[in-house]
Amino acid sequence: MAKYLLIESRDPFDNKVVARQYELAINLVKEGNEVTLFLVQNGVLPARPGTHSALLTGTARAGVEVLADDFSLRERGIADKRLAEGVKAAPLATVIDQLAEGRKTIWH
Repeated sequence: MAKYLLIESRDPFDNKVVARQYELAINLVKEGNEVTLFLVQNGVLPARPGTHSALLTGTARAGVEVLADDFSLRERGIADKRLAEGVKAAPLATVIDQLAEGRKTIWH
């Protein structure tokens, strides 16, 4: 079993490729891997409950750990208490810890 860190900085409103990143995360979990999807910058926008948050909720339900950068959330006025189901706020230090752990990383 491998461990992966997928970092998403784009939002699905502007870039259709974002949904493929979510699909990749789900497929990696289905193959028995441990996966964290870390949302940063505009990647946190779908963490608000709404139309595009269903993709994130489905990703979390599939077994992917979905985290949103707490600084990016604050900068965009998104309260960490009002995140979509399955999404948790986390500090950017989480990325550093997982990189130091040796996770395979994809930054989009």
